[in-house]
Amino acid sequence: MRFEGTTGYVATEDLRIAVNAAIALQRPLLVKGEPGTGKTVLAQEIASALGANLIEWHIKSTTKAQQGLYEYDAVSRLRDSQLGDDRVHDIANYIRKGRLWEAFTADERPVLLIDEIDKADIEFPNDLLRELDRMEFHVYETGETIAARQRPVVIITSNNEKELPDAFLRRCFFHYITFPDAETMSEIVEVHFPGLKQELLREALKMFYDIRDTPGLKKKPSTSELLDWIKLLLNEDVDAATLRERDGRKLIPPLHGALLKNEQDVQLFEKLAFLNRRDGR
Repeated sequence: MRFEGTTGYVATEDLRIAVNAAIALQRPLLVKGEPGTGKTVLAQEIASALGANLIEWHIKSTTKAQQGLYEYDAVSRLRDSQLGDDRVHDIANYIRKGRLWEAFTADERPVLLIDEIDKADIEFPNDLLRELDRMEFHVYETGETIAARQRPVVIITSNNEKELPDAFLRRCFFHYITFPDAETMSEIVEVHFPGLKQELLREALKMFYDIRDTPGLKKKPSTSELLDWIKLLLNEDVDAATLRERDGRKLIPPLHGALLKNEQDVQLFEKLAFLNRRDGR
């Protein structure tokens, strides 16, 4: 099983090496990077490239590790016992399987995505150490042990919102997705907008990277936001000449709501435009 990228996802050489190293080592691949750099989509594309089923576990701030294994619905069992339902005699009827249970018992080797693990409580990664290491867990209510039929390909994403424990990091193969340079970004845009006029692409990328390099910017626009912006440029028939205009009144890009996502950054560009007009630029 080797990942070489797909027609819909531009994977750099170092990313392909990282994915295949994690598969060979049978270790979870921990992927970090700026939001919008394709971490979540990577798991989808790996599953597609390997012809494997994708099992997704999207983590929230309230998610507990136990939910990935199973949950015992004691409330439903109590209600059924009060109603005289025969299901209460088999406790297995009240065990809800989690995503790890699904991955461990899959007939064929799946890809398991644990998305944005850093959103959960700091103890969340530690609570999964044994299960991800030994690929098994015990169901106390039924007395059974659920062991993986084959090790799933585990992809774990993080936005670096909080530090992950060292014990957890030791069990992972790590890769940081660096923000694409202009050449790689051109390839990504070509995948989504084949045949885009090169002049428009060149001017759009120049403005995009100029915005990202602006000192004091609170939130830099991401790859996904660039793709949204280009889609709007095409939809509104904005040409390359419009993007080339650099006078003080044009510092804020057209359709900037796709790139600038908070009022502080919009105000920053308005201030820069004002200063340029005042200085007669």
